[in-house]
Amino acid sequence: MSIALQGRFARELPELAVSWKAEAAPEPQLLALNAPLAAELGLDPEWLRSPEGLGLLVGTTVPAGATPVAQGYAGHQFGGFVPRLGDGRALLLGEMVDGSGRVRDLHLKGSGRTPFARGGDGLAAVGPMVREYVISEAMHALRIPTTRALAVVATGRPVYRETVLPGAVLARVADSHLRVGSFQYAALVSRSTGDVDVLRRLADHAIARHHPAAAESDNRYLALLDAVIAVQAELIARWMLAGFVHGVMNTDNMTISGETIDYGPCAFMESFDPATVFSSIDSGGRYAYGNQPGIALWNLARFAETLLPLLAQDTDQAITLAETSLGAFPGRYEERWSAGMRAKLGIADAPADVVAPLVEDLLTQMQQSQVDHTSFYRRLSRAARGDAEPARGEFLDLAAFDSWTARWRALGPDPEAMDLVNPVYIPRNHLVEEALTAATSGDLAPLGGLLEAVGSPFDERPGFERYAEPGEKEFSSSFRTFCGT
Repeated sequence: MSIALQGRFARELPELAVSWKAEAAPEPQLLALNAPLAAELGLDPEWLRSPEGLGLLVGTTVPAGATPVAQGYAGHQFGGFVPRLGDGRALLLGEMVDGSGRVRDLHLKGSGRTPFARGGDGLAAVGPMVREYVISEAMHALRIPTTRALAVVATGRPVYRETVLPGAVLARVADSHLRVGSFQYAALVSRSTGDVDVLRRLADHAIARHHPAAAESDNRYLALLDAVIAVQAELIARWMLAGFVHGVMNTDNMTISGETIDYGPCAFMESFDPATVFSSIDSGGRYAYGNQPGIALWNLARFAETLLPLLAQDTDQAITLAETSLGAFPGRYEERWSAGMRAKLGIADAPADVVAPLVEDLLTQMQQSQVDHTSFYRRLSRAARGDAEPARGEFLDLAAFDSWTARWRALGPDPEAMDLVNPVYIPRNHLVEEALTAATSGDLAPLGGLLEAVGSPFDERPGFERYAEPGEKEFSSSFRTFCGT
């Protein structure tokens, strides 16, 4: 079939891109295909399963007129600035217009070394690519903005990590791959040339692609900053409400679009604890669950710094404008998170000042009793229907929980509304590991079952009971995730 891929990013911002080709895949084999997403993009799933379609998914068959590029970006990694990161093992094949007229990036991960590889092999193993497929599709089903996985294709090439693993390429779809790190890189280019042209073109590109209303503002670049702050406040609130821990919130992993991107050492929290960390490399807990809103604001401050030359000619005035905009983030985040918590408790219309102490008390009790963050709220909806025992049995201090329940019930919680926002199924960490291990060995059955469960997270179904249960405490307490590079 004919595929129309545009090269707008490569054409408009050549200073931030290097034309490149994917490495050959000796024996491509399709492991997972997102047929509904393919249909959204106007791609025939059966064609994608063909040799020519697999060639597209691993980057060795490039449509006529397409210009695959490795994108350049910088980034603060665990707080330390790295001026040249970029797509070390990834390629942007180009942009395509889906059936609704929306422009989407088609991007590959694990397609081989690029000039940004910094000594890495440019490859990816099956396990981490399957993880990104599972988690990103679960996030989409949970209505959390996210990049999405179109396919995972085994390459037939070995990947050398601690052991020899089968290699794979992930085909990823995103509103774009513009990051805070993209602006940091453009700002460095602009400083080196003494000309803000590249930075201005990148900002105009971002406005046209993601935040077109900013173009109508008297200060379009300040409006861009405000728009990114707003979408990130919404995104991080949704992460926190779902118990999602990204694990590596470097500035090169924060998008301008407001989508979640780069699922490396990510996982979903089970026992509620703000200090929860899963990433094996986050020894200091910088990116712990409870730190995510603060880190998001820190990253946005780095974004604002890049825009200072565009905000105003006078540096002091530009700083004042940026600081005022950044000052809105905590309130925006709190508003979205508070509304989400009221919805989770089935009291969406209750006054925020009444609910705030109720929520604070609940979270304190959940942490003290190590209550599962996901299953609790579904059990609580049963309490709203009159059966409090399933939820009550999770707590050590029964008197305290009974007191809390009485206050909550007095607000008239709606159990049907609760079930619409509180999932039954998330990608439980032990089940994700089970699926990854099996897929690495060629058994795709556990992956299929897990995807079916998390694809409809709010609908409780017979036969899916194991997907609703947390892992054993011994597993969960020592569980760690890895980047896969």
